Amino acid sequence: MRTHSFLTVLLWISVFYVVHVTPSQKRTNKHSHSERIRGLSENDGKTLHRTKRGWMWNQFFLLEEYTGPDTQYVGKLHTDQDKGDGNLKYILTGDGAGSLFLIDENTGDIHAAKKLDREEKSLYVLRAKAIDRKTGRQVEPESEFIIKIHDINDNEPKFTKDMYTASIPEMSGVGTSVIQVTATDADDANYGNSAKVVYSILQGQPYFSVDPETGIIKTALPDMSRENREQYQVVIQAKDMGGQMGGLSGTTTVNITLTDVNDNPPRFPQSSYQFSSPESAPPGTPLGRIKANDPDVGENAEIEYSISNGDGSDMFDIITDKDTQEGIITVKKHLDFENRVLYTLRVEATNTHPDPRFLQLGPFKDTAVVKISVEDVDEPPVFSRPWYLIEVDEDAKEGSIIGQVVAQDPDIAKNAIKYSLDRHTDLDRIFNIYSGNGSLFLSKPLDREETPWHNITVIATEINNPKQSSQIPVFIRILDVNDHAPEFANYYETFVCENAKAGQLIQTVSAIDKDQPPRGHKFFFELVPEFAVHPNFSVVDNKDNTAGIMTRRNGYSRSKTSTYLLPIIIFDNDYPIQSSTGTLTIRVCACDSRGNMQSCSAEALLLPAGLSTGALVAILLCIIILLVLVVLFTALKRQRKKEPLIISKDDVRDNIVTYNDEGGGEEDTQAFDIGTLRNPEAREESKMRRDVIPETIFQIRRTAPLWENIDVQDFIHRRLKENDLDPAAPPYDSLATYAYEGNDSIANSLSSLESLTTEGNQDYDYLSDWGPRFKKLADMYGGEDSDRD
Repeated sequence: MRTHSFLTVLLWISVFYVVHVTPSQKRTNKHSHSERIRGLSENDGKTLHRTKRGWMWNQFFLLEEYTGPDTQYVGKLHTDQDKGDGNLKYILTGDGAGSLFLIDENTGDIHAAKKLDREEKSLYVLRAKAIDRKTGRQVEPESEFIIKIHDINDNEPKFTKDMYTASIPEMSGVGTSVIQVTATDADDANYGNSAKVVYSILQGQPYFSVDPETGIIKTALPDMSRENREQYQVVIQAKDMGGQMGGLSGTTTVNITLTDVNDNPPRFPQSSYQFSSPESAPPGTPLGRIKANDPDVGENAEIEYSISNGDGSDMFDIITDKDTQEGIITVKKHLDFENRVLYTLRVEATNTHPDPRFLQLGPFKDTAVVKISVEDVDEPPVFSRPWYLIEVDEDAKEGSIIGQVVAQDPDIAKNAIKYSLDRHTDLDRIFNIYSGNGSLFLSKPLDREETPWHNITVIATEINNPKQSSQIPVFIRILDVNDHAPEFANYYETFVCENAKAGQLIQTVSAIDKDQPPRGHKFFFELVPEFAVHPNFSVVDNKDNTAGIMTRRNGYSRSKTSTYLLPIIIFDNDYPIQSSTGTLTIRVCACDSRGNMQSCSAEALLLPAGLSTGALVAILLCIIILLVLVVLFTALKRQRKKEPLIISKDDVRDNIVTYNDEGGGEEDTQAFDIGTLRNPEAREESKMRRDVIPETIFQIRRTAPLWENIDVQDFIHRRLKENDLDPAAPPYDSLATYAYEGNDSIANSLSSLESLTTEGNQDYDYLSDWGPRFKKLADMYGGEDSDRD
């Protein structure tokens, strides 16, 4: 909003500068004169004397925004060289000369041709010359003068912004600075009060005030609360002329926001809350939400919830939802309706960012009572332990009880329970359980060496409600019983050299036992009682679960005895003592002087020059290869393809029938049924290809009978198509024969099988007229030479 005040002031200021040149009593040069200036001023009528050049001026003054009917008179140029005879000419140059400022070249009067604006340009620099019209020379040196534009109050103050935005914390004290606004006036600050700006507040009282000189906006009321009012709009006015009447003004709007401080504690909307939870709720289950209200915003409204005291502080917990600033009450431990049905909690809500300036207002927290009731739920049976460990000897008898599990219904009803085994954990059905009391017993014998541990699962189910069941793992450890005798750890290939000496160690043996006694294994070695004193070898127990086999005499002979059998008894030290007898086979071998074995068999003694083992193996391989070649040759010979009936491509007879005996001629119809050639079904069945092994055995395709097909070409094309599509057909380079002859041929039948007359009565000369296709037949049957042949 702008307020414009218009003051019509009629000022008429006429200042005439008349320059007269008067003779001086003493001149220094031709341009030095005694000058006089006369004008309408306070000292009107007085004469001022200067010793200077012929020009007497340096500046003129004009008012801006002149609105008179005539041009505005600026001043007059005159030199003492001007005699008034019109011989001199005045010329004006410089800023605006000829456009803004005009000069009368005869009189030297200067006028402003246009309205001037000081805010656009406040100073004009011009130059004046006086020229003799006749000679064209200057009578005086060029002189420079200034025209200054006097300011009038034609510009209102303008703020740097049309709208300001500011903020200040709520509850600020009186006089707290909010923001500074600034307005500028384009008028001349050095001339009058046109540019002197004064600030005032038009809207926003009594909350804010403004400093009239600096434009600083301050609070005017104490303890302004954001919760009551957050936004304020203040209108500030800037007025020139020092705020006096008639000055011009401009306004701006300032939007002020009160920012939040933590001056409000959280408060619960009610003093107590009631929730309920089933006793089966697992830990972490949310039961409900409570919320304390805080009128502050942002981090000033952040709340932390906690349980201060109460008989349920160890059973429940409360967490804070950072998004909604709510407290979520959750289950901390398993509940039991049978033990307790009601819990009471005292929940506390506290600000996480209190402001020390407002602590005197009171504690920034609040409390509420929360009561939680526990609801009864039909629960599954509960075992007395989280898991069971049972140890049983591996020699326990079938049917013996090895342990017991106990479960009960935790509900008040105390329903009866039955027990069972999860057979997925006992696939061999080694164990069983009494359904009434949970006693476990054996159904099959145990073997620790096969399975030292058994992990089974026992299921307890309420009889009245089979859906209520629970499981418990039972770990059964099989305790070892000394039921296995020790035996040799390895199979020993022992030999003694023929040149061995008495007392020589020829083998060290050790033993193993499948049992695992608690104090470890301890084995003893000795000869069987029948060989307690063996004439050839002895056994020495090394007391470290090993024994050494020693020779008892010098020299052994392969020719007399090539192998010795030495039975050894192995004992353990567990209870009951277990023992086994292992027989050690000792061969007599020929050795070199270092005791390295060279040969042990008796046959090698009889055939010292025989073939080596490698040669025998090579001979055996050759025999096997020869046998394989014979078998392959026989198989290929059997699969050799039979020779075709027609070998030469020049043989074009319809068919060839081979008989083992001679027939009775053409009239012998009993020897051969000519109807067979007429019946396509009489042809031989399709045979499988012999040159390749078929991947799949296809069923032989049967074609529809062609009893009276009179078109030979159509018949051949159909047979060709059938053979092309038949996967069991012979290869493409095979010769296929068709035992069929068509009817109604122009030449009648060419076969002698159906001829009624003998071959001599036939005339075959007409074959030559049938064309090139029958040339071969014409050559065979058409001439007398052929008949003679």
